[in-house]
Amino acid sequence: MASKPEKRLEFLEIVYTEERWNLLKSFRRKALEIMRALEAFHLKSIVHGSIARGDVNKNSDIDVFIPTPSSSFLVETVLERAGIPINKRIVVQATPAYAMKAYVEINENTSVSFPLMKMRRIEREFYKFGGELSLEDLKNDGRVCGVDKRLMLIEPTEKGHVESTIVGREESTAKLLGISVETVLDRVHALLRRDKIGRTGVFVKRELSEGETFEMALKRLADENPAVRRRLKTV
Repeated sequence: MASKPEKRLEFLEIVYTEERWNLLKSFRRKALEIMRALEAFHLKSIVHGSIARGDVNKNSDIDVFIPTPSSSFLVETVLERAGIPINKRIVVQATPAYAMKAYVEINENTSVSFPLMKMRRIEREFYKFGGELSLEDLKNDGRVCGVDKRLMLIEPTEKGHVESTIVGREESTAKLLGISVETVLDRVHALLRRDKIGRTGVFVKRELSEGETFEMALKRLADENPAVRRRLKTV
């Protein structure tokens, strides 16, 4: 079941069990394997979401993201050489205003993604909103503040984390996370809207065929769709 936004005013302290700490270590080992393989070929990446914050559960995703447009051939070659299997390759564009992204799915809960066009500031800050760590941060066992899909701010502690709603606290949340208020308001609006009307579809989502590259798929989609062409020319 999808997480729903919450509006609790109080701060709630969550103390992790040994099982939860071990789960976090397990997920992080997998993320480190992928990020180290990418780093060896000068592909800088981040891991974002619950793995960066620490509040994982057994259904958490391992989302590794390369923030800059990259050669899909290089990314896929790096993974293959590292013995990391590629299950699916999917191109996704959430809305006509958002950058199209490449998703290399390793398994159901693990993926490497990167933009196929330049991202706007609000799109890049999406990852900081949820919490992100670099390879070096992950090596040092760092944890960061970030907001989950319930619109709860997760603030790491030695024993676990403290959580509290960000609804009505958008400005202070933006300052804490080092991002624009615009980004926080955009995410609050999107998640509250999804809670109200249900999950909405994405503008483009297509699995690549064998032998097709992400660059080929982007060109084909741009040729066919004026909205994709416009977004490709703008930032």
